[in-house]
Amino acid sequence: MHKTLSTNDYIVFFLYFITIVGYGLWIYNRKKKAEASSKDYFLAEGSLTWWAIGASLIASNISAEQFIGMSGSGFKLGLAIATYEWMAALTLVFVAIFFMPVYLKNKISTMPQYLNQRYNGNVAMIMAVFWLLLYVLVNLTSILYLGALAVSSISGLNITLCMIFLALFAVMITLGGMKVIGYTDVVQVFFLILGGLATTYLALNLVSEKFGTTGVINGFNLMTEKADGHFQMIFDKSNPNYMDLPGLSVLIGGMLIMNFNYWGCNQYITQRALGADLKTARSGILFAAFLKLLMPIIVVLPGIAAYVLYQNGSFQTELLQDGSLNPDRAYPVLLNLLPTGLKGLSFAALTAAIVASLAGKANSIATIFTLDVYKKKLNIEASEQKLVNIGKITIIAAMIIAVIVAPFLGIDKKGGFQYIQEYTGFVSPGVFAMFILGFFWKKTTSNAAMFAMIGGFLMSIVFKFMPHFVDLSFLNGMGFSVPNAEGVYEIPFMDRMGFVFLICVIGMYVISIYETQRGVKTNGLDVDKSMFKVSPGFTVGSLIIVAVLAALYTFFW
Repeated sequence: MHKTLSTNDYIVFFLYFITIVGYGLWIYNRKKKAEASSKDYFLAEGSLTWWAIGASLIASNISAEQFIGMSGSGFKLGLAIATYEWMAALTLVFVAIFFMPVYLKNKISTMPQYLNQRYNGNVAMIMAVFWLLLYVLVNLTSILYLGALAVSSISGLNITLCMIFLALFAVMITLGGMKVIGYTDVVQVFFLILGGLATTYLALNLVSEKFGTTGVINGFNLMTEKADGHFQMIFDKSNPNYMDLPGLSVLIGGMLIMNFNYWGCNQYITQRALGADLKTARSGILFAAFLKLLMPIIVVLPGIAAYVLYQNGSFQTELLQDGSLNPDRAYPVLLNLLPTGLKGLSFAALTAAIVASLAGKANSIATIFTLDVYKKKLNIEASEQKLVNIGKITIIAAMIIAVIVAPFLGIDKKGGFQYIQEYTGFVSPGVFAMFILGFFWKKTTSNAAMFAMIGGFLMSIVFKFMPHFVDLSFLNGMGFSVPNAEGVYEIPFMDRMGFVFLICVIGMYVISIYETQRGVKTNGLDVDKSMFKVSPGFTVGSLIIVAVLAALYTFFW
């Protein structure tokens, strides 16, 4: 595969680099205050508009694991992988309606603060430490490694050099605080979408030309004809990829739990809206939901196009790695075929996605460490300026650790996308159960939350390894287990999450009822029905999203 960028590509890329850094400096100087406030630095309190919040949500979410990993899954699984994106759009609507009013009415700045306010300091501190370890050693390192791998495969530069460059670029943006991240993300999303659409346009055109026609519409129609199996949204048990996306569980089971935990209980995501008023936060989240509907066009269709081209004789060597087919090479292969200049734009789009995610994750790490660990345990009397400085030091430290640890992820054969999903999936059911019952059931006790947090994690491990000790073939008839290559009946990943979530909720209910009957007091939040009323405009936007999703799933069922 030809891995190089022309002079014009580098010019386009450096124009992007200068634009982002210059715009970030302008925003910083324009909006900085004489006396720095920790909440202003970490949350951009009151200064992000709805379109900045929505763009920042998407820019922070979309990274190399989507461009590379999801395109690779599009190659392997087809359009069904788009359910991650489309179900996220639906989840965002519910988060805007039900989650954000609770956070904002109770003046929540961080997720550990919510746990401390609703339960107690022990629950909050345990989760704060866990989130820090997860964000630094799993998420930040995975984004950095996958991003550097993608940048290296396109530019031909050394992967270590790429990691250092991406880390430095992200630090430049992150040190300016959340307002700089939020507004530069608007520009990042522009590059991300424009460059991503350019790659999709090329991919669909290549399919057309392969079969003697022209145009992206013809290309898409040919893809549905030549790879009709790749345009099914719901898999049955006979599908070899059923373990990855098990039937209706992608609509009503584990996929919803995963999305609610990610979009509603995750400092990395909710931080963008926590500094705004409710109307602005909801509008921004709704805008992000609309952008989510668009994402599969950018990150999934190129992978399916690469599959069709591969099945018909193209990329027979380019998609090989160590002698075997590697679907994750699909997107870089397509990117390298772009014409000069356009390749630079798409390269900038990919870099924008990586840097925005790194910056957002680093800011969340700094926020949790500074406000929930340093201020609570290490220096209770710290001044606002001291907290901001500690946040900046934390950002640099986290990025250095990520650069050191990231290369070791190359050993993991499952790839970065699967690495992140599986690792976080062990705690998602318990954390979501702890949050959702804490929101809407005042009797939920701290011990019940502790059960969900620790017990949920342990149960996830048990369900993961249970097939090695227990015959689960009896679950096959109910659709909850399928045989692997060795004939062992395994429970699909998403179904495991559903089981663990239900057990956590039942366990929390029993513990809470038992304790409240014995006089244990709970810390209920300020919640009333009026908080959940939405404006007519939000209602119309939400209904449009639901209608589009219903049409998509009906058409590709």
